[in-house]
Amino acid sequence: MSTRLPASSPPWWPRLLLLSLLLLGAAPGPRRGAAFYLPGLAPVNFCDEEKKSDECKSEIELFVNRLDSVESVLPYEYTAFDFCQASEGKRPSENLGQVLFGERIEPSPYKFTFNKEDTCKLVCTKTYHTEKAEDKQKLEFLKKSMLLNYQHHWIVDNMPVTWCYDVEDGQRFCNPGFPIGCYITDKGHAKDACVINSEFHERDTFYIFNHVDIKIYYHVVETGSMGARLVAAKLEPKSFKHTHIDKPDCSGPPMDISNKASGEIRIAYTYSVSFQEDKNIRWASRWDYILESMPHTHIQWFSIMNSLVIVLFLSGMVAMIMLRTLHKDIARYNQMDSTEDAQEEFGWKLVHGDIFRPPRKGMLLSVFLGSGTQILIMTFVTLFFACLGFLSPANRGALMTCAVVLWVLLGTPAGYVAARFYKSFGGEKWKTNVLLTSFLCPGIVFADFFIMNLILWGEGSSAAIPFGTLVAILALWFCISVPLTFIGAYFGFKKNAIEHPVRTNQIPRQIPEQSFYTKPLPGIIMGGILPFGCIFIQLFFILNSIWSHQMYYMFGFLFLVFIILVITCSEATILLCYFHLCAEDYHWQWRSFLTSGFTAVYFLIYAIHYFFSKLQITGTASTILYFGYTMIMVLIFFLFTGTIGFFACFWFVTKIYSVVKVD
Repeated sequence: MSTRLPASSPPWWPRLLLLSLLLLGAAPGPRRGAAFYLPGLAPVNFCDEEKKSDECKSEIELFVNRLDSVESVLPYEYTAFDFCQASEGKRPSENLGQVLFGERIEPSPYKFTFNKEDTCKLVCTKTYHTEKAEDKQKLEFLKKSMLLNYQHHWIVDNMPVTWCYDVEDGQRFCNPGFPIGCYITDKGHAKDACVINSEFHERDTFYIFNHVDIKIYYHVVETGSMGARLVAAKLEPKSFKHTHIDKPDCSGPPMDISNKASGEIRIAYTYSVSFQEDKNIRWASRWDYILESMPHTHIQWFSIMNSLVIVLFLSGMVAMIMLRTLHKDIARYNQMDSTEDAQEEFGWKLVHGDIFRPPRKGMLLSVFLGSGTQILIMTFVTLFFACLGFLSPANRGALMTCAVVLWVLLGTPAGYVAARFYKSFGGEKWKTNVLLTSFLCPGIVFADFFIMNLILWGEGSSAAIPFGTLVAILALWFCISVPLTFIGAYFGFKKNAIEHPVRTNQIPRQIPEQSFYTKPLPGIIMGGILPFGCIFIQLFFILNSIWSHQMYYMFGFLFLVFIILVITCSEATILLCYFHLCAEDYHWQWRSFLTSGFTAVYFLIYAIHYFFSKLQITGTASTILYFGYTMIMVLIFFLFTGTIGFFACFWFVTKIYSVVKVD
């Protein structure tokens, strides 16, 4: 997926690119983090044991997060595996976003003292007797997780401990996780991390990484008296079958577990730690080395900019055609004063008596518009905060927490919009409208989410939401979101119905025979292509961050793509709406919603393609979970894009019929 820059870029490209990056808070270079670092995350100072004080700690704690795999959607807590456990220690409290994403951060038995080096220190020894059922089960679980390439995620000073290694093209990739171990197949094929060591060669054998060399980099604070700040933590996983387990020396052959092994198996877990001063990395930009090494993120600035330029160019074309043609139409219609001309009305003016006729299933449309408005505002505010650096990867779970809290608090606009449009559609069942707005779309999402959660519970995964959190989410929905929706609906129904610029006739017009491209279905299918075209590059990175466990940090570009998506959805819908009105088809309400909402169908097709071409997910449970969560995203995206299309078309129709003279 690497993108090569064009050999002869025009001279304005670099300037435009740099300007946009600066505007978006994503300026390249080592100081990107310095401009937008997290409000609310203060640096911790460390110093030697004899100098420690209230302002300066000497003990460095290592925390462990859940283990996950790109070959399975099921993450597991560290305690689900038979690794060395911490005897005691305070577990950090997770926020709502972390719990929803299945993050479970726990204390570990690995404890270091600042600037004190340790070599081959024993943490614990695990013994398995293969004839004991319990031991055999633990060992089988460990083997299965090595086969699926499950990865540890360790945290030091709120920063991931990374495993850096060389990849193709001489680049160095820093992975914020490292594998439990690896497997050599019965045909001698080295899977995953087994390629790093030529000593891993026994067939049908697992090799466990039971030793880590950790190197912690620090930056001395300029004032001198404040101590040092940690700027990076890197490790290298190794495998040793320690000859003297009680006094390990970290030498000898690798720790192998044959698939046919029987009797007693002993695994000793050890570590070495060293410290190194790094004067080049500042604390504020310490995440940059991870983000810059991410695969595919040397970013296709050019391909993204290209798609934006194409979309903007297209938008300009659409806007010009619309403005010129409409201007001529309005001028022509308003010059028709004589009765003969009036007899020969044609085009969109003909349907002025039917254009605001209430649509079929107006209740459902108004409910969708209410939920869509809620999602639209939530997305805008979340991305805006993300651009300002409040929701960066260092602030774990912040993005999800922000989105959920905003969704709950935005019940009022949802109720108001649904009630306002339902009233303008001539609806009178206001109680049903409010209840459907509060419960229909959130209920579908919650039901899907609950079924996925049952599967996760059944599999014993850490991504399963605890019962208490489930009750808390329901409390947020029923006790805050629903009452706010009722308040919004009360004000929406209290206001007079939306005044339309033209009166609706009592008898509906006959719609003439439509040509192929003005029929509903072809128009709807065509309408979704353009908006999807401008988001699919970002979609690849978003799906990567969700399913391939890569960090997503390009919120500046995502915000720009969001704005472009809104513009494209609006313009594609308006253009098709104009063609349909010219063909004397006045059923525009549902059609405008579905035209831009069809982008979600292309999103679903892309997600299916991504599943089969990019992921190596195995197992029925993982497949069901992937498509279950994808359906939630598709529904949210459908409501979001459909609402944009409807509002754009509503504004357009109101505008053109208010400037044309009608007898």
